[in-house]
Amino acid sequence: MPAPIEVRKVPLHNVSDASELAKLIDDGVMEADRVVAVIGKTEGNGGINDYTRIIADRAFREVLLEKGSRSLDEVKQIPIVWSGGTDGVISPHATVFATLPEDAVEKTDEPRLTVGYAMSDVLLPEDIGRLAMVEKVADGVRKAMEAAGITDPADVHYVQTKTPLLTIDTIRDARERGKTTYMQEPHGSMDLSNGTTALGIAVALGEIEMPTQEQVMHDLSLYSAVASCSSGVELDRAQIVVVGNARGHGGAYRVGHSVMEDALDQDGIWAAIRDAGLDLPERPHHTDLGDRLVNVFLKCEASPDGKVRGRRNAMLDDSDVSWHRQIKATVGGVTASVTGDPAVFVSVAAVHQGPSGGGPVAAIIKA
Repeated sequence: MPAPIEVRKVPLHNVSDASELAKLIDDGVMEADRVVAVIGKTEGNGGINDYTRIIADRAFREVLLEKGSRSLDEVKQIPIVWSGGTDGVISPHATVFATLPEDAVEKTDEPRLTVGYAMSDVLLPEDIGRLAMVEKVADGVRKAMEAAGITDPADVHYVQTKTPLLTIDTIRDARERGKTTYMQEPHGSMDLSNGTTALGIAVALGEIEMPTQEQVMHDLSLYSAVASCSSGVELDRAQIVVVGNARGHGGAYRVGHSVMEDALDQDGIWAAIRDAGLDLPERPHHTDLGDRLVNVFLKCEASPDGKVRGRRNAMLDDSDVSWHRQIKATVGGVTASVTGDPAVFVSVAAVHQGPSGGGPVAAIIKA
């Protein structure tokens, strides 16, 4: 049976700050040794050379090492997924998940938050963008579901991953071993890694059949409604966190999901909050949330047709500011207007994650 979960959102006061995590532990909200996952936003450029992810990662792991009894190797295994880039009003923050003792909460047959974690097999540079990556990710998702105590894919509402992308060094490594990579240079490999990973999630959850190689990054009708995929230079395999609901274990939180149909779709965000179990009026306002919304997690993508609701935009033509940063700032502002809180998890590069031009939304609430 899965353990009950405590989950809290904390701000980052600077890029190397983990003081609010330390405060949660010092105040007895959660134990350092029971932290099972962290998902957060850092203020870097969100690109291949975004080292703020590494700095924040080190700061959080140092607190868990100092405040707990786990070894360095054990702390290194904790999934800490950082998405770089807090464009616009998005505020740097982290959502921390920790287990609670079984006797700390009253058990219930109502759905309550559960979290499972797994690592995939090693993803070689020649795997990225290809069906081998889809298969390895799908296997990892199934393992994470088992760890979360989830048997029905319908109870999975959010899958956050971190996967490797291509660098000059890994492309050279593949070439020296007589292998080819999907791309011959790194730029664009973030979208590639994220999109291929999303297809693996969708296959594992039965949302789609196994795609053909030709459909990868091309057939945008194939997507997962719960995938949130990030990539970086920090690892060589898929780090997978499955967040869903299970019954019988208790706890104070629930998770739900929906999708944004486009970059302005506030209703998609409200639908995820409702799906988590929060009753809202027909035309809700952020003041209706009270203190019950923990956080929302979104992926976004500039629509490939260069339009939103029939109006053209110049994001994809802009050579000065990447469309990655523009769409992230846009959706971050839309999301913050719903929640009333700029500390929202909005990540870009969402091919095969939600409808094309939109994206998936997950929401965690106090039950």
